[in-house]
Amino acid sequence: MPEQPNLLFIMADQFRDAALGFRDADPTYTPNLDGLARESADVAHAVSSYPVCSPHRAMLMTGQHPHRNGVPVNINSNTGAGLPPDIDTWSRVLQESGYQTGYIGKWHLEAVTAEDAIWGEGFREGAVWDAYSPPDRRHGFSFWYSYGAADNHLRPHYWMGDAPREEKTIVEQWSVEHETDVAVDFLRTVDTSEGPFALVVSHNPPHQPFDQAPTTFRDRYTALAPEELLTRPNVDLGTPAGREAVEKAPDYFSAVSAVDEQIGRLLASLEETGQRENTIVIFTSDHGMQLGSHGLMYKNVPWEESMSLPFLIRWPGHIAAGRNERTLIGSVDVAPTLLGLTGLSDKIPDAMQGTDVSADLVDRTPSGSNGAGSAIYYGPPAPDCGPGIRGLRTADSKLLVDCRADPSRPGRYLLTPRLFDLRADPYEMRHLAAMEDARGKEYCVQLLHELEVAGDTWPALEDLRAMVADLDRWSP
Repeated sequence: MPEQPNLLFIMADQFRDAALGFRDADPTYTPNLDGLARESADVAHAVSSYPVCSPHRAMLMTGQHPHRNGVPVNINSNTGAGLPPDIDTWSRVLQESGYQTGYIGKWHLEAVTAEDAIWGEGFREGAVWDAYSPPDRRHGFSFWYSYGAADNHLRPHYWMGDAPREEKTIVEQWSVEHETDVAVDFLRTVDTSEGPFALVVSHNPPHQPFDQAPTTFRDRYTALAPEELLTRPNVDLGTPAGREAVEKAPDYFSAVSAVDEQIGRLLASLEETGQRENTIVIFTSDHGMQLGSHGLMYKNVPWEESMSLPFLIRWPGHIAAGRNERTLIGSVDVAPTLLGLTGLSDKIPDAMQGTDVSADLVDRTPSGSNGAGSAIYYGPPAPDCGPGIRGLRTADSKLLVDCRADPSRPGRYLLTPRLFDLRADPYEMRHLAAMEDARGKEYCVQLLHELEVAGDTWPALEDLRAMVADLDRWSP
């Protein structure tokens, strides 16, 4: 292993994979990310196992599944969830190993207290989402310039360093531009003779409100016809979600381009400070969004528009550039992989449940193989699906197990598995009857195994066991 590298981890909330310009999917202009991609491994199968803010972020930080890490739902004053202060995180391991750690931007992992209703953003959508993180609850990040969850992109606020809850700093500047200013200053002033740095830059845009962004690029998108804006065949422009997507896509894509512009500044600062060669740069998101696909607008659903993540990773001389079709990275795999990349695989906490895939990335040329590994999908409880659904995402397939209450057996559930062939049907427009397909039966067995190993507390787990035990009566 070479000298321990620096780490620059960039995350843009709700930046869907199709919005990368070089994908030739969405009609987006992202020259800086396109340039980064040419120098990076482009991980084709990066998956948000629970495509909404807090659950993915908690899995990313801890390498633990939602029922283990304290964040089984999105965090606000109504849910009461929050990342436990003593839980193992990759950032704390890096700090204890001599890294100079920093966090800039959206956090959304702190449990909300009564005081947060006063000193944070306040009530929004019937709850308080924003929360102050005391210094002893920052999970190993020494430099702190952050907030919980607030959506005023044009007038953001931050808690800096050791400032108490009542001393937030309000900024009259677009949040992404301001956070980039802070990050560039960090990169220019950090003294790497005192140890490598690990800096997370976590932007809220292009998360809604989409129109709270510079209008520099908006004309590029307002000039497009609806069918040019929304090109995916699983978008019906005549549905309510399709019409809403046509209305909001120009602002969303404009925000994407504006985020890209600031990422260009951040990458340039690595060049200017001579830190490019020994810095691992990762660009990713916490989830995507539907933007009209499958008759839906936002996220927290099992479709690829929400689950599939951009995941670009550059480390000159160590990670080969190009499309990596082999490696699958789920939400819980990020934490152990970061520790593996930074030479700390021997310090991966036993509590981390994810897989360190760093060996699949370093010094290996991306191939066109079918890939290996899988990621669990967690669907939240809902009126139409009881305790939520579960699924399994592999490199070429997706199994979803729908769940509804069994009216004849109180406390038990009826399960309907659906299988999607992502290579033949990338837009998930037709599902296979999983129990009549050999792969579907295999994936049902694998899903049960994965959930049991993870220690999932899904109420329908016993019904899944019964279904798997009865597989022999199904003919492929």
